Amino acid sequence: MSATTQSMTADELLALPKDGFRYELVKGELRQMSPAGSEHGAVIFNLSILLGQHIRANNLGQGFGAETGFKIASDPDTVRAPDIAFVKRERIPQAGIPKDFWQIAPDLAVEVVSPGDTFNAVDQKVEDWLTAGTSMVWIVNPKLRSVTVYRSLTDAIILSENDELEGQAVVPGFSCKVAEIFV
Repeated sequence: MSATTQSMTADELLALPKDGFRYELVKGELRQMSPAGSEHGAVIFNLSILLGQHIRANNLGQGFGAETGFKIASDPDTVRAPDIAFVKRERIPQAGIPKDFWQIAPDLAVEVVSPGDTFNAVDQKVEDWLTAGTSMVWIVNPKLRSVTVYRSLTDAIILSENDELEGQAVVPGFSCKVAEIFV
């Protein structure tokens, strides 16, 4: 991930030409996201299928893929794009899903750790999501074959591949073995 020093707004980020890269905006700083590796993509796909089928079958709301931006802070703007996100049905506006960035934090944000991610970068994402109002964050670590579930900065549990990952009150009724996520 590389960063520039140019200050930018969420509207300017949305207007950028589509050049094949993913970007996030962190406190006004544009950050280019490197393309993910194959294992990273497979883990996202596996979890998206499991989570998406449950969300749809139970009419719980809407799941979102990695290209979806959530504006979670202003002045300076922060727009994050989790690998997977979920917004509860009752929080989706009557007019429908926005065409631009969501102006709210998702109920669930899922980040899959890439080989190049640093502990600080992952911790910052967790803090950003929880501070913005995300109810639960899952950090999926393919290398350790684990999922860390955050409900707050002080409420975190680490699940191994023998454990059950549960949606708790955020995604009611969702459950899968952590091992099902990994390739």
